[in-house]
Amino acid sequence: MTDAPRSGLPLRDTPQVYGLVTRALHWSIAALILWQFLGMGLKLIFGRQPVVSFFVGTHQPVGTVLFVLIALRIFWALANRRNRPRHAGGPLGLAARIGHVLLYAVMAIVPAVALLRAWGGERAFTPFGIPVFPAREVPVAWTQSLAGALHGELAWLLGLMILGHIAMVGLHERMWRDGTLARMAGWR
Repeated sequence: MTDAPRSGLPLRDTPQVYGLVTRALHWSIAALILWQFLGMGLKLIFGRQPVVSFFVGTHQPVGTVLFVLIALRIFWALANRRNRPRHAGGPLGLAARIGHVLLYAVMAIVPAVALLRAWGGERAFTPFGIPVFPAREVPVAWTQSLAGALHGELAWLLGLMILGHIAMVGLHERMWRDGTLARMAGWR
């Protein structure tokens, strides 16, 4: 059985291109993170208006989906690590590898801290109506303080890291013209 669908792109990564699974995970995570930032940005700007409440109301279930997709993305990246397109050598390649590891780490920590808060919270955690954590009569204080101190701040750090990631794609495309965007976007 072949690994390549009819489009000619492989499901798994190769040294030349990122496969369909990597691309699907990358772009779905990007869209959901954008949704999360849109909702929280609207909340900061407009407060609790009805349309803003809709976005804020989706924050927890979308965050749960993000956590699952990010975990899958990390697993998939590790499973494909020997087949993925390589970063350049030298200091720039090392910076790219470190940048990606940090991006993956912060992407995973932001929802993990929120899940920890939900586990220790007074309200039941039931994304999509599925009971995950029951309500507690007394919250676990350290989970609430940790999440209060880290979730939002690390999310904004993630936003800055994503902007840096996008800027580096622009640098690859405009200055180095090495086809990085094409390998990830599916144009190659």
